[in-house]
Amino acid sequence: MRSIWKGAISFGLVHVPVRVYSATKSHDVSLHQVHDKDAGRIRYQRKCEICGETIAYENIQKAYDDGDRTVVLTDDDLAALPAERSREIEVLEFVPPEQVDVLRMDKSYFLEPEQSALKPYALLRRALEETDRVAIAKFALRQHTHLAAMRVRDDVLMLQTLLWEDEIRVPEFDVLNEDVKVTAKEAKMAAQLVDSLSGDFESSDMKDEYQVQLRTLVEAKLEQGDALDTEATFGREGAEEDAEVVDLMEALKRSIDKRKADKGESSADAKKAKPAAKKKTG
Repeated sequence: MRSIWKGAISFGLVHVPVRVYSATKSHDVSLHQVHDKDAGRIRYQRKCEICGETIAYENIQKAYDDGDRTVVLTDDDLAALPAERSREIEVLEFVPPEQVDVLRMDKSYFLEPEQSALKPYALLRRALEETDRVAIAKFALRQHTHLAAMRVRDDVLMLQTLLWEDEIRVPEFDVLNEDVKVTAKEAKMAAQLVDSLSGDFESSDMKDEYQVQLRTLVEAKLEQGDALDTEATFGREGAEEDAEVVDLMEALKRSIDKRKADKGESSADAKKAKPAAKKKTG
């Protein structure tokens, strides 16, 4: 397998350098298109609609079109977005597995540790197994900020990207509004069948930071007048660096001490807020 991305898992003050590999592959038969008359291969060319030339991939840039104007986004523009520059898989929280809705699961990736990170990698893997928790993390890959669930599979840490809140459709089926009568006996048998064949994840406050920053970039270019007439862009009528590994025990100790200190401050604030008890007078 060939790695597609290189970064580091971050939990507390511990960094675990890893390489990311696609965990799945398609078994579809690859097809192409041909001319029905002579079976000649049909190929698509990347032609510029202004000059008519066929354009190489290295000379192609991305652009945003709002219907009237087009904003060209260079590779440097996209690379400058903070979320895209990040090479960190940041663990946000640890949740029970049953709180991760299977509907949200998208692509799966295996995480291979660098040689220098075998111990912290094994530590995180063991912690997930013994606590029966899934790590919720976020990272930037291919022009998106991804939300992901990190779990253990066959001694390997893996990431499963999760769909964002606004990517889940709400089913609206009128037929379900019809009144259906289910007898007590039918319900009991169904429950027995389920039993014979037989775990407060919140993501509404999380945002796809890359897309937010990309839209801000587009709007900034529009405000600065750095845009073209959309029709003028068509030739037709009409419109890695490795993360630095800190000392494992020291990082763990500092993380725990910080959590204790935070809890201590919260307790102290609560005591200050509580009114003092009145002394009894005899």
